[in-house]
Amino acid sequence: MPQPACLRPWEFTVGQKVNPTGFRIGITEEWRSRWFAPKAAFAEFLIEDQKIRDYIDGKLNRQPPYAAVAKVEIERTRNEVKVLLHTARPGLVIGPKGAEVDKLKEELEDLVDRKINLNIVEIKVPDGNAKLIAESISEQLKKRASFRRVMKMRADAAMACGAKGVKILCKGRLGGAEMARREMQIRGSIPLHTLQAHVEYGVATCRTTYGTVGVKVWLYHGRYGEEAMLEEQPARGRGRERRGKRG
Repeated sequence: MPQPACLRPWEFTVGQKVNPTGFRIGITEEWRSRWFAPKAAFAEFLIEDQKIRDYIDGKLNRQPPYAAVAKVEIERTRNEVKVLLHTARPGLVIGPKGAEVDKLKEELEDLVDRKINLNIVEIKVPDGNAKLIAESISEQLKKRASFRRVMKMRADAAMACGAKGVKILCKGRLGGAEMARREMQIRGSIPLHTLQAHVEYGVATCRTTYGTVGVKVWLYHGRYGEEAMLEEQPARGRGRERRGKRG
């Protein structure tokens, strides 16, 4: 039976969707937790890892100072747990004279009852990180911003930074409508089936007064080893030039 011409390929595919990060882990992507454990201790370590991730997300992303932590990597040695925080606002995580990072380290040690080695890695281009784009859209939707305008702005900003492709998908009661629906913005190319393609994936959940809206972002940086250097674009400068031309 021929497929309807009015439908796009992603609109009539049902199920069997693969997480782009999980699809590449162990092949071209590194594991987010890197350690070995005997069978008896594996479950305990796994639960500890999840506790650490949930605590960091709740403390730094869901309440002030909103430090924009995009990724948490965990490594274990015989004596300590090494935690790497990838954040766009390292100053907020570290605090004055390192007070905040020391406090966070103590809280994590109390949480898992192990010695913690905490390192901060700065994300220099927030507009080039899928997780941060999704979180940014989620925050704007909570403030009742126009979802189409927000999605378009974030997609254009990601392409301006040097990304080769971006896809943004929002699903739920968009704009407070009675019936849930989906809206998508696509720029460039997103080769999801190519293992050598560096596709970054981010998810955020926006909890509004009228329901929950899911935000998914796919970001294509190019093939592994050939990624374009992302550069942050000064938004204010572009705005001034535009106003100057109008006048």
